[in-house]
Amino acid sequence: MAVMKVIEILSESPKSWEDATAKGIEKASKSLKGIKSAWVQSQSVTIDDKGKVSGYRVNLKLSFEVL
Repeated sequence: MAVMKVIEILSESPKSWEDATAKGIEKASKSLKGIKSAWVQSQSVTIDDKGKVSGYRVNLKLSFEVL
């Protein structure tokens, strides 16, 4: 029987939501072992002083197996 835990993280990228997701999972996997899935709970952007999108943010829920 496997026991899973879910945590929530925030990640940002200047490129895209997909890149923010990949970077968040990559960073989390350095300290968490056994990540099984990720769910993008929400997406948002940051805007610079010229009215342009400057960053893409994702709120992720990660599930991993508790050993």
